[in-house]
Amino acid sequence: MTKEEQLLKNRFLDLANTTYQRNIPTATDFLTLYEQDFFYQIKKELPPVDTTLSGGNSVSERKMAFFLPEGLKEYFPIAILKITPVSEKFADQLSHRDYLGALMSLGIERSVLGDIILAQQSAYLYCKENMAAYIIENLTMVKHTNIHILQVDKAEEIYPEFEEICGSVASPRLDSVLSLAFHGSRSRLSGLIEGKKVFVNSRLIISNSYQLKDGDIISVRGYGKFIYKETVKITKKGRAYISLNKYT
Repeated sequence: MTKEEQLLKNRFLDLANTTYQRNIPTATDFLTLYEQDFFYQIKKELPPVDTTLSGGNSVSERKMAFFLPEGLKEYFPIAILKITPVSEKFADQLSHRDYLGALMSLGIERSVLGDIILAQQSAYLYCKENMAAYIIENLTMVKHTNIHILQVDKAEEIYPEFEEICGSVASPRLDSVLSLAFHGSRSRLSGLIEGKKVFVNSRLIISNSYQLKDGDIISVRGYGKFIYKETVKITKKGRAYISLNKYT
């Protein structure tokens, strides 16, 4: 175990112990995919409290780990901020990097920020609840665009824009599906799996032959993310005709 992993494990243990001993909910900052995978690895070593991972959205990549006392069903220390241009007519075409850069320029640490989901000329930011007021007050411009921020209700499920990809593969093996999703050779994309760059539902996968299931969310570092929507049918030649939703 590396020094960083030991520190992270100690953090998980401290929070879980606080929940267990004081009967109060606790939560981490937003975790990277590698940190989420590590959480699953050491989960059995934690005190007997309920645990869950959530980023505020069913398709979130960055997630917080929640430690919950017995019987607590409602705990959501995440704020959802809708960012819109003051004037759409004069707004720049803003990217994920533009929004993140503007937030970083305020001196905000990346760990208190979750996903940023683009939706036409708006963006939805998931952040720790205690950061919402600061962001609303201080983030007034992204790139050259004056913006307005409104906190929205957690019940509003926000979905990113997708590109639907359909095609046939020999089987829903991870390496075959990566080849279809990213339009690359199977041998080249297999190297990403071996290089520990591929996650399925926040778990690190290192087997090329891993079989995907309907609804799995696949994240590939440096390439992007997609949802394995479904196996539509099996062709007469025994191949799987599948459908993917790739994040744009």
